[in-house]
Parts: sequence; structure tokens; C-alpha cells
Amino acid sequence: MEKRLATTVGESSRLARMRAGLTQADVAERIGVATEVYGRMERGKMLPSVPTLLRLCVALRSGPDELMGLAPRNGSGESPWADEVPSGLDDTPEMRRLLRSLRRLKRPQIKLMHLVATAIIARI
Repeated sequence: MEKRLATTVGESSRLARMRAGLTQADVAERIGVATEVYGRMERGKMLPSVPTLLRLCVALRSGPDELMGLAPRNGSGESPWADEVPSGLDDTPEMRRLLRSLRRLKRPQIKLMHLVATAIIARI
């Protein structure tokens, strides 16, 4: 996951830098790192620290959600991480409470709950 995040931050940073009309040296100077270090970040070979990510967001005028791939990139309709969390799984308080309760059960109890759920679904 860390490698994928580094790649996402790098690609997003490159797109934002090009959109801003800046060179790698310009961005590196603005965020206070060597040009080579920024180049490694942009190629996805390393992740920036949190303070460096903040300076990067300011320099590129992009939010951390865009740079980390949590929001759609400009021109793209979907986040690169969209397939990581199944939609609708934990979207209600009731579902989250149920999942927390189920996690505390032992294996035989889980099997029994599965049978109950299957029976309820069959009646619907």
C-alpha cells in the first residue's frame, strides 16, 4: 500500500506541478528540499513527511486529498483508491454497530448468525 500511495502522490504532484507551470527545481525550492529529493517523490520512490506534504500542497495549490488520491484528479472522474472500500459497506451507524458486535463473536456464534441471516434473507 505504501508503494501505491507513493506512486499516487508522485503522479498527482507531477500533474499539479505541470498545471501550475513549475519545474521540479521550482517546487523543490518552495518546499525546502533538494531537487533530487523532490524528483524521487514525483517518481513515486519515496513519500513526503507530513510537514513536507503540507508545504507541497501550498506550493502546488492542491489539497492533500487530491495529492494522496482520495479525491478525483482534475479531468478524472474517480479517485485512484475508489476500489479499496466497497461502497455502502459501512455507511450507516447501524451497520457499523452490527459489524462491531459480530467481530466479538466466536466462530460457532458467527456460523449461527450466518444461518439466521440466511433464513431472514430467504423470507424477504
